[in-house]
Amino acid sequence: MRQLAFLLATVVLAGCVRFKPQPLPSSETAARFEQRSLDNPDLKQFLEKNLRHELSTWPLASWDLTALTMAAFYYHPDLDIARAKWSGAKAALIYGGERPNPSVSLSPAYDTTTPPPWILGLSFDIPVETAGKRGYRIAQARHLSDAARLNVAATAWQVRSRVRRSLLELYTARETESAQRQQAEAQAKIVGLLEKQVEAGAASPIELAQARINLNTTRLASQDAQRQSAEARVQMADALGLPASASNEVKLSFMGLNEFPKDLMTSDVRRQAALNRTDILGALAEYAASQAALQLEIAKQYPDLHLGPGYQLDQTDNKWSLGVTLTLPVLNQNQGAITGAKARREEAAARFVSVQAKALNEIDRAVAGYQAARQQTATAEALLADLKKRRDTTQAMLDAGEVDNLAVAAAQAEFSAGALAQLNSLVKTQQALSALEDAVQSPLSAADAHAWENNPRLTNDPAPKRK
Repeated sequence: MRQLAFLLATVVLAGCVRFKPQPLPSSETAARFEQRSLDNPDLKQFLEKNLRHELSTWPLASWDLTALTMAAFYYHPDLDIARAKWSGAKAALIYGGERPNPSVSLSPAYDTTTPPPWILGLSFDIPVETAGKRGYRIAQARHLSDAARLNVAATAWQVRSRVRRSLLELYTARETESAQRQQAEAQAKIVGLLEKQVEAGAASPIELAQARINLNTTRLASQDAQRQSAEARVQMADALGLPASASNEVKLSFMGLNEFPKDLMTSDVRRQAALNRTDILGALAEYAASQAALQLEIAKQYPDLHLGPGYQLDQTDNKWSLGVTLTLPVLNQNQGAITGAKARREEAAARFVSVQAKALNEIDRAVAGYQAARQQTATAEALLADLKKRRDTTQAMLDAGEVDNLAVAAAQAEFSAGALAQLNSLVKTQQALSALEDAVQSPLSAADAHAWENNPRLTNDPAPKRK
């Protein structure tokens, strides 16, 4: 008996997990964050693994949207949180697959009337689950794990969307500053010419005052663009999960931000969303989990068996017994839990229909906005082409002596204003494209879509190994 007890204690203790403290000093985590950079050799390995080609130069000469997105996948803490939640959901698979432990009972007795006085009793309780309950628990946990995995994909898309938005804002600020600087140069030339004409009595002071107002207004807008550029740099670092200093000296590539996919059909975009939108897929996974939960509650109508083999040493007599325990479902058949599980399944079905309808409406609205923005961009490009012809014609007329320098400067200022309007329309179209991509949760350009398909958001072990 002592040997058996020692053996049981050894087996139980050997399988126990011991607590290991992991202190989290804020000063060390802050220091590690400040050390993050885009020239990290571990980041290079991560990019090569997920871009599936070797990088000839490191650090990269310029960072485009694809490379920046991968860097955000490597660093951004939102993905760490989503991965941790996924790990917790996967742990539920272990819990769901666990079998109930048997129990042992030792019941010694002492008889004072008949020697030898000791009566030693030992019995076991071995539970046996019935009706496939363990399989339903595993199925429910697997579907919930799939929902958590899809949440990692949703978070990855949100990270990518913030990177693209930050890159677009930085591009907008820089191009706006450049266009306003050219416009200011043309307006400054107009002011200089009008000052001479006012001195000669050929122009009114009111015209000169208006020209100066226009110049100062453009200069103020240019200074505001400089502020937006600085803020966009910081916002870009935040989107990457880096300190602001890590992106100051990095050269960015804005390739593709002046290009748009054409002939986007609403039906194709809807179909692509059905395959990629994680909220739709996640709602389906949650509905499947609710079905498994209902099956589990129905299976609980059927009681589990409890086998109770026992042994008793009754004053030198060996006595063996075999007991069977079965709960009789006579007072309730788990109807309350079954009704609740049915209601939760109906709720999950209604939630899926709501998510799907909201996604389809969001896609229709985004497609309509994108198409309207494309038309506006085409109009702005045509206007800019006409302004360019007018500027060139005015220059030719100046060479022929038909107009003066003021007319040429005015035509140049109008062309610069048209270029700024064309830039604004281009930015609005890119913003509409971003909204459409967010509605689909997938890039719509071929190059970005290929890189997105190869990203690590849905792998079995998506967490990068950071030092």
